[in-house]
Amino acid sequence: MKPILPGATVGVLGSGQLGRMFAIAARRMGYRVHTLSPDFDTPTGQVADVEIIASYDDLDAIERFARGVSAVTFEFENVPARTAEAAARHAPVRPAGEVLHTTQHRIREKTFLSNAGLPVTPFRTVRTADDLALAMEQLGCPSILKTAGFGYDGKGQVRITSSDGAAGAWASIGGVEAVLEKFIPFECEVSVVAARSASGQYLDWGVMENSHRNGILDVTVSPARIPDRVASDAREIARTVLEKLDVVGVLCVEFFVEPGGGLIINELAPRPHNSGHLTFDASVTSQFEQQLRAVCGLSLGSTELMQPAAMANLLGDLWGDGEPDWAAACEVPNVKLHLYGKLEARPGRKMGHLTAIGGTAGEAEEAVLRARELLTEARPKPRAG
Repeated sequence: MKPILPGATVGVLGSGQLGRMFAIAARRMGYRVHTLSPDFDTPTGQVADVEIIASYDDLDAIERFARGVSAVTFEFENVPARTAEAAARHAPVRPAGEVLHTTQHRIREKTFLSNAGLPVTPFRTVRTADDLALAMEQLGCPSILKTAGFGYDGKGQVRITSSDGAAGAWASIGGVEAVLEKFIPFECEVSVVAARSASGQYLDWGVMENSHRNGILDVTVSPARIPDRVASDAREIARTVLEKLDVVGVLCVEFFVEPGGGLIINELAPRPHNSGHLTFDASVTSQFEQQLRAVCGLSLGSTELMQPAAMANLLGDLWGDGEPDWAAACEVPNVKLHLYGKLEARPGRKMGHLTAIGGTAGEAEEAVLRARELLTEARPKPRAG
């Protein structure tokens, strides 16, 4: 394929923080960026050349958008597949709409993984309350009920600890199409963010270690503190996933690490991933620049980690008692601050992140957690009683 060179315009479907960091990387390399979403003054729109406000279901607007760019990518997977198809009539869409179609729906995603012989959590498809009862008999408890579509950051899922909880769980997700997954005891959660070009070149950023709070990623450490054999297996599985899906772009594979070192795929994300944000500061080529390179048909850049790093998310909860103390966090010299330009802070909403580098992964983690503590440490404490 003929490369799309600097000076060209790349379109982004979606307008959140992933698109923002993609646009920053693209602008740095001399590309122009157009973004389309239903929202105004968005994280991506604030740094893009053009922000188009339109529904993803407005296929005429989607086609006009695609005619004005040289290639289209997306920054979240809940863009309707028909939207990607409409864009593809006028510009290459990378990753392809077929990748989006598979990975935005848990039943299709898990069926793909299972059919490919890849390690996936035991699951059953649930479309009715009777399906759920049968699935619970087969998988047992505890188990996790997840909506088939539009779930992320712990949304659209509920843990079931006994058969008595089935009716309440089914009602809590609105009785929509779902999957029931067997609960897998695990030692830790890790991810592999990887990229693949149209020519089949493959690179990844190694294995990252993740900790979550309330279903939302809290801290990522790289490299993951796991045995080399487990890390090698995770990277090989990720490569297989990207090759079997024929991904052109960036995709993240999330894993559970079992007590014996076994790996189970939890989810796929066909785009840059929260756990890869630290690559912006710690790697030769960030996940966002790599997405651009893959989309534009350029050679992939080095994914070498220049120093161990850690990332801590900043959720809207930090704003509960006022503006965080940014100056205090910036006193930690090996920490970088990233804010996403979101107009309203809400509990659980990702508003930014901190990245720290250090001599070891543990030192980086300690620094980033300390910097986050400093954001609220100087605030007056409410009086007791």
